Amino acid sequence: MKHNSYFEGKVQSLAITTTDGPATVGVIEPGKYSFGTDCEEHMHVVAGTLAAKLPGGEWKNYGKGQFFVVPPHVKFEVEAAGDVAYLCYYKR
Repeated sequence: MKHNSYFEGKVQSLAITTTDGPATVGVIEPGKYSFGTDCEEHMHVVAGTLAAKLPGGEWKNYGKGQFFVVPPHVKFEVEAAGDVAYLCYYKR
């Protein structure tokens, strides 16, 4: 299991292998963050509310049980007003 820590520990995740392929389970503290993708990512919100701005799109809020898909090789932004838990599947 691999531990990842970003933005001075405000975003942390554990890499896992699932029947759907590689994934990370993580937490995001309040703040605004920018990420880049290597492959298509399916971000599922497990707890809290996460605002996301995908390339060419507007800010949209995603709550518990909702998800969004990020294309490969792009940068996207997320913003959390409170603590957020997520599950991210990587589609290679």
